[in-house]
Amino acid sequence: MLICVTDRNLCKDDFLMRIDQIAKAKPHAILLREKDLSIANYQRLARSVREICLNNQVPLIIHQNIEVATALKCPAIHLSMQDFKQYKHELKLFSQRGVSVHSVSEAKEAQQLGATYLIAGHIFSTECKKGVPPRGLPFLQEVCDSVTIPVFAIGGITKDKVKEVIGAGAKGICVMSEAMTCCQPVELTNSFSV
Repeated sequence: MLICVTDRNLCKDDFLMRIDQIAKAKPHAILLREKDLSIANYQRLARSVREICLNNQVPLIIHQNIEVATALKCPAIHLSMQDFKQYKHELKLFSQRGVSVHSVSEAKEAQQLGATYLIAGHIFSTECKKGVPPRGLPFLQEVCDSVTIPVFAIGGITKDKVKEVIGAGAKGICVMSEAMTCCQPVELTNSFSV
């Protein structure tokens, strides 16, 4: 399974056109990450992306913005571990509750608190985390072995690394840079099929 993570600052063409192309390629979901936007601007963008996702029957995951997810009636939310703990009571509104984890203890705690999936990373070196050492495949395997919910790997995952990542126990992968910059989305979903 492939989750495409957005970063419009990496996108060299029209962002919404890119999202439409990605959605037409049928990834497992699109995670609207866009950390630098105000809530109002994020909500405006999320409305447009939600329409694209609905038209293509691809789930949209709202990143960090519970208010936006609630206002738009999006059933999927993804949070940091800190925010997941802080907003645990509000999370009952969402059928899909994802958490970014960076340790086995976080993975176990997130599952115990009601996460329905995890994103573990970063696994390999990536431009997005320049200078920060990757956690590697042994870390990913430990996380996958410690929980019963699906784990998606993120960070420096290229098509030649997909088999290793799945071999470590991940249910799927998250791709940001390649989704926003590199190839045609249909090629992307075919290249990264797991």
